[in-house]
Amino acid sequence: MSGPIRFLNTFAQAIAAMSLYRDGHPQRERAIDAAYRDLHDLQVQDPRPLFTFLGDEVIYGKLPIRELREWDWSKRLAAAGIQRLELTDDVTREDFEGFLDDVVVRLTVASVDTSEARQRRTSIKFGAVGIRGPGELSQETEVPTATLSFSLGEEADAVRWLHDEVRQHGVFPIAEAEAVVRSLTVAMHGGRQVMLPLLQLKDFDQYTTTHSLNVSVLTMGLAEFMGMGAADVRTLGVAGLLHDVGKIKVPRDLLTKPGKLTPDERAVISQHPRYGAQLILESEEQLDLAAVVAYEHHIMLNGGGYPRFRFPRPCHPAGNLVHVCDVYDALRTRRPYRDAWPAEDALRYVEGRGGMEFDPEIVRAFVAMVHQWETGLTVLADERTPIPAPPGDISPVPG
Repeated sequence: MSGPIRFLNTFAQAIAAMSLYRDGHPQRERAIDAAYRDLHDLQVQDPRPLFTFLGDEVIYGKLPIRELREWDWSKRLAAAGIQRLELTDDVTREDFEGFLDDVVVRLTVASVDTSEARQRRTSIKFGAVGIRGPGELSQETEVPTATLSFSLGEEADAVRWLHDEVRQHGVFPIAEAEAVVRSLTVAMHGGRQVMLPLLQLKDFDQYTTTHSLNVSVLTMGLAEFMGMGAADVRTLGVAGLLHDVGKIKVPRDLLTKPGKLTPDERAVISQHPRYGAQLILESEEQLDLAAVVAYEHHIMLNGGGYPRFRFPRPCHPAGNLVHVCDVYDALRTRRPYRDAWPAEDALRYVEGRGGMEFDPEIVRAFVAMVHQWETGLTVLADERTPIPAPPGDISPVPG
């Protein structure tokens, strides 16, 4: 078997394994390692292999691979906007896994739009290709990548459905949660600069859905800005997505109350971190970090907030990280009892609370991230038709 064919076969097997197994599973890791090893073997002879997928045809360089005529994966990849794939000789294992994650998203998430193409990374280039004549490929100087159309409507629907599943059946659809996070990751990296696509609240009943997606995006952006690896970034993204899941056990009329809460009402709302951690721990999924974040995301550095520890101890760094993102997005959102804060005021609040409410190192990183990536902050309207959703967080306490 030739090098190009061997690589494409293990490449397809890796995509299949990543669709079936979660991060860290031995089968998943073995499949990725095998494909990455075959890529390196291929690059001994061809440092910059170039593949084109055109319906039934697979073209390597300028020559068709006759053995892969009518190869099913060629059609799938082309339909997902990956008609052309070029790999350079400096592809790292992490880059390769991240690229495979993008491929899985494009093959499984309906919201991927390949009508626009942008450059994403220099080591792996992929996207659509133009046809000038029978079998003649356009000779672009750069191979663009497919990107998401920034509506996030499918992702919002998935989160609403996820919350309903937890409420009605007590089951966490972790595969769907991870798919949402992967889709958000693709949206964040659609262009040359990191994007932070944030949903704008359409009505108060949709707050938890919108807020969960925004906190996930901000958490992943901050984790990446702080230099964390791709797997850790996605794990934190899931934790951010699930941080407020305990609100499904709080009465809707209480959460949507526009006036001042009584002490008893505030006490009920303040139970949602405990409810969330309990729901996550009672599931059969391995979501220990998400449970910790759900429990700790309202606890302040100085010991204030809620719930109170029986014995004082520091919060987990993930809880501290999500806490900052949670409060920032809550302040930026219009609520029944107040208008949304301007971005500058919300950032100033977060910065001023460093060392008291928030971990100062995380605050410094968050402020630096917002300043550096502010042109990539994109506020979107959720244009999807509203469907029954879990109650939102309308407590006077931010987040």
